Amino acid sequence: MTEEEFIKNQLEALSKSKFRSSFNLKEKDKKYIQDKGLDKIEEHAYDFITKRLAPKDIPNDGKQTPMRGHPVFIAQHATATCCRGCLYKWHKIRKGKDLSKKEIKYVVDIIMEWISRQINSK
Repeated sequence: MTEEEFIKNQLEALSKSKFRSSFNLKEKDKKYIQDKGLDKIEEHAYDFITKRLAPKDIPNDGKQTPMRGHPVFIAQHATATCCRGCLYKWHKIRKGKDLSKKEIKYVVDIIMEWISRQINSK
């Protein structure tokens, strides 16, 4: 299975969760993405994931991702990439170790796919 197929399957599973499916981008978030461009949003995602999710030890794990304020934060909650507990539960990426570059890329890819679907939906 390719990463693209895996992400598609994960997003399908996440869409069946009442909590995860409750997250949607608001018009102001879509406007922000349009103004900044997807490349810049992806840069933000890499920055947030590298600083807030990738380290082995996160003192405020479970509380490090705000529920609003940036489209990536909303996407993190929708894709269960908001904390190491959710990352393990939904994506089987274990706690207690730094995320690898491949794992960081996967997290950013699923976030960006969710964002792309949001901005392309009517």
